[in-house]
Amino acid sequence: MQKIIIQGIKGKMGSVLFKLLEDSEEHEVVAGVSRNYNKNKEVTIPVYHSLNEVKEHADVCIDFSNHSAVNSLLKGAVEKQMPLVICTTGFSDEELGCIKKASAIIPVFQSYNTSIGVAVTNALVAKAAKILKNFDAEIIEAHHNQKQDSPSGTALMLANTIRENSPERDILKYGRHGHDKRNKDEIGIHSIRAGSIVGEHSILFAGEGEVLEIKHTAQSRDIFARGAIAAADFIVNKASGFYGMKDLMGGA
Repeated sequence: MQKIIIQGIKGKMGSVLFKLLEDSEEHEVVAGVSRNYNKNKEVTIPVYHSLNEVKEHADVCIDFSNHSAVNSLLKGAVEKQMPLVICTTGFSDEELGCIKKASAIIPVFQSYNTSIGVAVTNALVAKAAKILKNFDAEIIEAHHNQKQDSPSGTALMLANTIRENSPERDILKYGRHGHDKRNKDEIGIHSIRAGSIVGEHSILFAGEGEVLEIKHTAQSRDIFARGAIAAADFIVNKASGFYGMKDLMGGA
């Protein structure tokens, strides 16, 4: 039985993950972490304000909290020598640097999107970017109206995949306004925040007389929770290092 701590257990994704794990015969949530936890509220497991306060033994911690909590998360995980699965978005370059530094000490799995479908989408985008070097590349992402970061971490991941596979496209253009013509070196990124949209990402490669669209639509938050659980299973017995969805999928 794999013992799990959920950081961000009171959030939308933390709640979804907890419900899925409650029905698992192979996993047990032994504690939660939430900075907004109300001690007077009844819960079925102990909930703490930071990972280093957790008294229960666990094999791995899954993080669905907020990027601003990453320093506390990393400190607690390093002190406990505990593997991490980080599914939070909105990290600054400095925060990503701290995550990678911690991965020299403990195994860290980090992904902006733990959906298997998005991982396949990313692989398709990599191949298209290599082949369609003369096509214009644009990304359109849509999420619910409560999402704080924009563009989404997944959109940035997809944009970086395009850049890695066609280095000539090295300018990220966030939205469009004004009267300037499009630069061939740009990757356009456009964000929509509305209603209860779980998550949509469309990647357009537009050439002369033809358009290729690669699209992923998330219809339930369960897909991200299932991916996070798969990542936890994957990383528990790994050596220290920095891992992601490519590693989980065998390099695909």
